[in-house]
Amino acid sequence: MYIKRDLRSIIENHFFSGKAIIVLGARQVGKSTMLERITQEKEIPALFLNCDDPDVRTILTEINTVNLDLLIGKNKIVFIDEAQRVNNIGVVLKMVVDRHKDLQLLVSGSSSLHLRSSINEPLTGRKYEYVMYPIATSELYDTMGLMTTRQLLNFRLIFGSYPDVLTHPDEARELLKSLSDSYLYKDILDLEDIRKPVVLNKILIALALQVGSEVSYNEVARTVGSDPKTVEKYVDLLEKCFVVFTLTGLSRNMRNELKKTKKIYFYDIGIRNAIIQNYAPVELRNDIGALWENFFISERIKNNSYSGRLVNYYFWRTTSQQEIDLIEESDGQFYAFEMKWNPEKGNVKFPQSFIDAYNPREINVVTPENYLNYLL
Repeated sequence: MYIKRDLRSIIENHFFSGKAIIVLGARQVGKSTMLERITQEKEIPALFLNCDDPDVRTILTEINTVNLDLLIGKNKIVFIDEAQRVNNIGVVLKMVVDRHKDLQLLVSGSSSLHLRSSINEPLTGRKYEYVMYPIATSELYDTMGLMTTRQLLNFRLIFGSYPDVLTHPDEARELLKSLSDSYLYKDILDLEDIRKPVVLNKILIALALQVGSEVSYNEVARTVGSDPKTVEKYVDLLEKCFVVFTLTGLSRNMRNELKKTKKIYFYDIGIRNAIIQNYAPVELRNDIGALWENFFISERIKNNSYSGRLVNYYFWRTTSQQEIDLIEESDGQFYAFEMKWNPEKGNVKFPQSFIDAYNPREINVVTPENYLNYLL
């Protein structure tokens, strides 16, 4: 089954506008499938270049304007996949856009590690850039309907939302093992020439076990036998390869708010469970609260991103242990979310001190019974 992606209509609206379309996101989230499908359905001449192929990388690295024109030929769409693998890719993309005004350039990348720094200056004013995530709740709903979306919640909390996992549920464990073993981190290991993948794995396990809790790089370093700067570097790389994301503590108005604190979540909860090798069903887990928190926050990020809303994300906590799981700031307004897996605990009283200090536009308690209200 093909799950139509929310980004598709957004991207197609910008076709043949004279600008490159850049789609970033982790490996295997469906970037290539979506762009290939769009290209095929246009039924016009198209050129596909996969930069995981060393021959393609060599051609693009050494290309000049004459050979570029020969390579493109009469094609009206050029799709360059895994573009971060080419060192001078920004210069190549600029050449394509500037020399072929009537051509649509599509570019995908599984790491913002080098790609963004390579293309930002050469493609200033010449690109639209988007991020694709694992399957969003809205995409699942549009393809499979309400009942199936609700029925798949427990499955997604354990095995995540990668396209292959959702469309081949019987192979979920094998697919996640392949991703979590090495494939998802290919760009980190290749581009940064990291020679200690064992340390990376230990850091991932430590982060997976601390989902929903505040993270100290010093504590993680002691746990994995490394140093805080190495941990910070690896977390930064994991963020740039769309494996994890960080929330910082909101601290602006109150003296007792915790400052310089952070929480780290996974874009896909299935990857998190694969890292710690725990696929126990929802009813047997003692970490279901953390899973629910991670799941909803990552789904809100997808929803806001695809809807074009510009949002800053925080959590909130004070020295007196008052806390709120998620704070969204958009257009100067604050929206507060508290996640509760057990609907019976849904009668949450938000700290009055937070309300007085920030005057939030909305305060919301999110449970499995009402979560779709915030994602569709």
